[in-house]
Amino acid sequence: MSVKNSVLKGARWLGQEFGLATMRKTGRDVYLIIFARYLRLFAYGAAALILALFFQEQGFSDEQIGLFMTLTLLGDVVISLLLTLVADALGRRRILLLGAVSMAVSGAVFATTINYVALLLAAIVGVISPSGNEIGPFRAVEESTLAQLVAETERSDVYTWYVVLAVMGTSTGLAVGGVVIDRLQALEGWTVLDAYRAIFWIYTGVGCVKAVMTLFMSQQCEHEGGKPKRNAAAEAAETQPLLEETSDAQEQDVAKPEKKKKKRFWHSISTISKPTRMVLLKLCSLFFLDSLGSGMVPFSLINYYMDRKFNLPKGKLGGIMSATWFVSTTGNVFASSLAKRLGLIQAMVVTHLPASLFLALLPVPSGLAATICLLVARSVLSSMDQAPRSAFLSIVVLPEERTAVMGVVNILKTLSQSSGPTVTGILAGHNHFWVAFVAAGSLKATYDLLLLVFFGGRVQPRKREPEQVQPEVGDAP
Repeated sequence: MSVKNSVLKGARWLGQEFGLATMRKTGRDVYLIIFARYLRLFAYGAAALILALFFQEQGFSDEQIGLFMTLTLLGDVVISLLLTLVADALGRRRILLLGAVSMAVSGAVFATTINYVALLLAAIVGVISPSGNEIGPFRAVEESTLAQLVAETERSDVYTWYVVLAVMGTSTGLAVGGVVIDRLQALEGWTVLDAYRAIFWIYTGVGCVKAVMTLFMSQQCEHEGGKPKRNAAAEAAETQPLLEETSDAQEQDVAKPEKKKKKRFWHSISTISKPTRMVLLKLCSLFFLDSLGSGMVPFSLINYYMDRKFNLPKGKLGGIMSATWFVSTTGNVFASSLAKRLGLIQAMVVTHLPASLFLALLPVPSGLAATICLLVARSVLSSMDQAPRSAFLSIVVLPEERTAVMGVVNILKTLSQSSGPTVTGILAGHNHFWVAFVAAGSLKATYDLLLLVFFGGRVQPRKREPEQVQPEVGDAP
């Protein structure tokens, strides 16, 4: 009996430590959002494996490839800005549905045309990711919705698994994409370009599946201006009696905010509270450095660099890059636990800084094995800051500000990334590809150090949200 109790106690500890207990209490909407992101990142990973190679196979130069990725990111800024700022007014589910449909259309365009302009338009509208990471309006809308669906104390756990499943999606997409390409090339009559186009048909299929999943999301995903609920069942239990006992006078009081909400079709940045703006200005200035570094070495260009340097079969290349993404999942599982012990900002820096240094050292080894070791070491640490960062941003803003604020943050990061691929394309065209990795690692390391300097003294930032809510009821800020 004592052994059984010890095992159960250990299982409960693991469940609490790694957020599994929290995930068990979340509702269907949370599962749908996280699984939808898994599928989306699966498609992003498969496409990122061959995106630069796809253009090279069609005869585009390194400079053209870099310019294409820059224009894609710049166009994505406009699309993301429009969609995230109106997501709460138009409906979050409608925005996610629109994104899924456009994703399917863009995959079909890539699979059927070779026109540069048409491909560029499809990449912008359908959000083709040059990095294999998240771009577009999806993440801002999803993170805002998750913040509404779960309690404040549980967000770090939910965001951790939101990141972990996304990383696993990219890893799976890379592995499957590499195997599919090798298998198709082995078939009689199939060219390399035909195999690449098959990947984009898979991309289209994922968009269709995501569109169907969006239809199963409940009304609770929409912005309601109230406090976040622990899960769907809890919200139903709390709201149903209130609806039954509401008087006519109360119904009129409830209707007034609804009318006011409809008038606020465009969520202006000026509506963000002053304390939130001050924090975001500092964070966004730092994110510029980090995102510029990321933009110089997006995942598709890392694949391109590995292919040029070692001339690997696509299946092997996909397997290697998939493994690097998969091991990063291990690090992400510990992100929430680390943030609880060190604090959100400290956890971000202690994991991201070594990863930045590994990135700068990536061109140094001449052998494949040493290069893979650096890639793996970087991957384990590089994305461990994502969940703490999302949790921090969700805490320092008001519930009605989250979608717009997170959208602006992600847009600014994308905008910062946009110039990176062009710079790297020029360097690669002049046989200085390695310089991009050194510069990118240096920029990201600078971001880490400055982040610690500016925010290292901020402990337990979760206490900020109640302080920001007070001005809404007439108290002094």
